[in-house]
Amino acid sequence: MRRSAARAVAFLVVVATFLLGGALPASAVPVHRAAAVTPESGTTWFGPDLDWGDDAPDGYEGRLGATPSMYGVEIAYPLDRSARREFQRATRAAATQGAVLVVSLLPGSSLGSLDAADARAANALFQDAHDQYGTQVLVRLAPQMNGTWVRWGQQPTDFVSAFRSLAAAVHGGDSDARMVWSPSYGAGYPFGESAGRLRDLSTADVTKLDTDGDGRLTAADDPYEPYWPGAEAVDWVGLSMYSFGKGKSTEAAGRDVPLTRNDVPDAGEVAARFDETWGYEDPQPESFYDRFAVAGDRPMLLDTGALYVHSLPGAAELAVKQGWWRQVIAAVRDRPLVRGVTFVETNRREPEAGNRVADWRDTAARGIAGSFRTDLERSDHFAFGPVTERVTTREGNAATSQQYETGGDQMAWIVWLAVGLAVVFLLSGLVGRLLPSWRYPDDGKPGRDLRLDLFRGFIILAVVITHIEIGGPYSYLTLHAVGAITGAEMFVFLSGMVLGMTYPFAIKKAGEWAAAVGAWKRARKQYLVTLAVIAVVFVLSFVPFLNTDAITTFTDRGTGTGGVDAEGRVYDLYPNAMQLLGYPPPWYAIRQFLLLEMGPWPFNIMGLFVVLSLFIPVFLWVIRRGFWWALLVVSWALYVFQALHPDFRPLDSQFNAVFPLLTWQVVFTHGLVLGYYRRQVVGALTGRIGKVLVGVAVALYAAFLVYVWAGDHFGFVPTPFPASMYESLYNTAYQRVDLQWGRLVDIAFFAIVSYAILTVFWKPVNAVIGWLWIPLGQASLYVFVWQVFFALAVASIPGVPWGDFWIGFVVHSALILLAWYMVRKRFLFSVIPR
Repeated sequence: MRRSAARAVAFLVVVATFLLGGALPASAVPVHRAAAVTPESGTTWFGPDLDWGDDAPDGYEGRLGATPSMYGVEIAYPLDRSARREFQRATRAAATQGAVLVVSLLPGSSLGSLDAADARAANALFQDAHDQYGTQVLVRLAPQMNGTWVRWGQQPTDFVSAFRSLAAAVHGGDSDARMVWSPSYGAGYPFGESAGRLRDLSTADVTKLDTDGDGRLTAADDPYEPYWPGAEAVDWVGLSMYSFGKGKSTEAAGRDVPLTRNDVPDAGEVAARFDETWGYEDPQPESFYDRFAVAGDRPMLLDTGALYVHSLPGAAELAVKQGWWRQVIAAVRDRPLVRGVTFVETNRREPEAGNRVADWRDTAARGIAGSFRTDLERSDHFAFGPVTERVTTREGNAATSQQYETGGDQMAWIVWLAVGLAVVFLLSGLVGRLLPSWRYPDDGKPGRDLRLDLFRGFIILAVVITHIEIGGPYSYLTLHAVGAITGAEMFVFLSGMVLGMTYPFAIKKAGEWAAAVGAWKRARKQYLVTLAVIAVVFVLSFVPFLNTDAITTFTDRGTGTGGVDAEGRVYDLYPNAMQLLGYPPPWYAIRQFLLLEMGPWPFNIMGLFVVLSLFIPVFLWVIRRGFWWALLVVSWALYVFQALHPDFRPLDSQFNAVFPLLTWQVVFTHGLVLGYYRRQVVGALTGRIGKVLVGVAVALYAAFLVYVWAGDHFGFVPTPFPASMYESLYNTAYQRVDLQWGRLVDIAFFAIVSYAILTVFWKPVNAVIGWLWIPLGQASLYVFVWQVFFALAVASIPGVPWGDFWIGFVVHSALILLAWYMVRKRFLFSVIPR
């Protein structure tokens, strides 16, 4: 029985090697939580209450010329799929600026239908946001609940019940979110015709709303107390206080009062509102600030803004808005418990303005935005961001390279793969003499080198299956049994080598200029296909049953540059993509799309190929004139410069965080030079002296690795190397992003040894695997494009245990054969570059 099982496993390993595969699935574990955040003493957070359909934090930050400390977003409640996505998008966008998120939950169903399950679901999202990004969330449930213009207005019994239910879930969880009770400023209450209004209310609501006991709902009733959920449920208090450009200090103006012109706010209006004296017919005994902030020593959140109607006459926009925000700044500075202010930042039709388009924005015009920023800075009271840890898009892009090994001995795999390949390489000389008929039939004529095509087929399959994150033998082999090599660097190196071999034929056939134009056209096609893939994946994100989050976001496994503290953090790889749907779309979103600053993570290296392809004619022009050495000197200089200045980024493209251009070009340029001089290089290495030198170098590299490995495992110091060398070697010499020295050596070692082994063992290898690997290698770029959609398809199948050995084996096998079949049928070859 044991023999049968062993044979079965052995058979599967052989088949897996035959077809080749990817990476083990990663499981996300919540990151270490940050503590709750509060404004520093003597400061107040500020930021916009954005219209997230047309705007985004990047746009606001760019217009303001500074980073705010908070953002407001409105989310439907209870949470459906759309609301969850909107919350996640807002959270990730705010996290890139280290900002607090004010979440206004707007009930989409009756308040009475909201239950504890809805509250727990909302708190789970708040907890994820805090755990993953350290985001401080302020929760405003059903804001302006004392108004008549909202569906949930003036229903005190159901509101209090819903608020307490959500507060219990939030306070009982680990989200560190803060509950904000936020009515509207009370002048004009009950905000409409009150005669007979109490007849349609429940007995409990009648009792609550009729605070003066006269049986009617009038301006004499308290606009706040009926809606108070209780001290134990409220962490912050809030107030909506807007300037609609009408009304008097002794009388509030409702929607029935027309707005005829734009006027500068009355002097002292904001302070009078805080004192609860502006707009009331009857004086109020105590202000909202004193009753609910000071009395309970609670921080207060103000939501405010001044509208401007461009179609009406009157004062200039700057005069109106600055007249309002300067009063707000002064009033907040005099009231230390006001710890947050959100300014409405939207352009919308406003009933208060006769349903005209009203502009609430303080940053739409450059001059107004500059004045707004200057006044905030001069006040020396408002805190600019970041106020929490910034989780930037660049960090998200970098996280897709999970390079630090957290379990197992990754260096041991590198050591013993190198030893195994070295042994086979050294034995290949003997095999070549004994079985010369097995050798590759290299007749010296120009044309494709099938050894490179086969090798590229191996590499592209390693890339494809790595990106389809399921278990099975393929995943195990490519995760461990290729040492320090991943598909990416060999993909780049071999692409350069093949182009170095084939480009001269294009020059010979059509001339140097025509060949250059052809190369640039190819780069243009690669670029357009890259944009198309990014756009198609974005469009597919609106299809309900497709799990596009699997490729448009990335979950940190704790093995990247963020370390274990970032484990479980989800990064958005499509920043501001939703803004592309606006009309017109904002420039910052267009720029991010055109510069490849967004896209699915399995596809990010395409940007590197696009940029490198632009330089191919220049590189080959230099090489053809014998200055290959100058090209390599410049290439190494750029590599060293990037190593000395790791934060330097010539582009913010997504690929540059994972495959830094100035670092990875060194692999490509060496491939070009070696491809161009392939005959000479192969001749030198296969000569008597060349064979000896290569054999010695291969043996010494393998011996070095075994030596430091043995020192670590058998407890001796591997003189002249330090005792800790092996323990730190992987993280100091073999990291992929920076292409450290060990990885560069391993690339050269792997390429030379594999090429030599394929030369000697060509016929049996080709007979067994050539039918599959060669076609895929010849269309490697084509396969790379399709693997994005393979990964999406697999991720969108629910309920499958993807870690299962047999399921992974079958699915990987099927996808490999599907890719081969598509290549054989030349499916969409005219559209997708090969």
